[in-house]
Amino acid sequence: MSSSDKPSQEDPRANDPAAELEALSDRVWQDAKALLADGEAGRLSDVAVARIMTAAVKLYAAKADGEQRSPKAVLGHSDEVVTPTEALTAVTEVLRALRMGPMEFGLWSRRRPEDYHMDQPEPLPDDTDERK
Repeated sequence: MSSSDKPSQEDPRANDPAAELEALSDRVWQDAKALLADGEAGRLSDVAVARIMTAAVKLYAAKADGEQRSPKAVLGHSDEVVTPTEALTAVTEVLRALRMGPMEFGLWSRRRPEDYHMDQPEPLPDDTDERK
């Protein structure tokens, strides 16, 4: 993180992990889009991707369970940012890593659809072409 991305010591958000992650999330998203657009996702190590995925899964589950709701899991509306193939590839590998299969997933699946599924999509942050 560059010094311009990090809150200053006088900033009340200094040393606040949530504020740090908020800033880093945009940086990770922008850098990931650049690697994907250039066909260079392979430059990122398996461990780095696993860290990002693990953090995202754990944060999402803690937020969903703690707030008793299902926040949007991906940017965009429907498949404009993440394709069904991308989503199913990632979900399948998470299940496989935990030695689970579609049966366990089907039995446990949340049954509380949220209103956001029916709403108009929110504008995407900073740019409109999120597939890059």
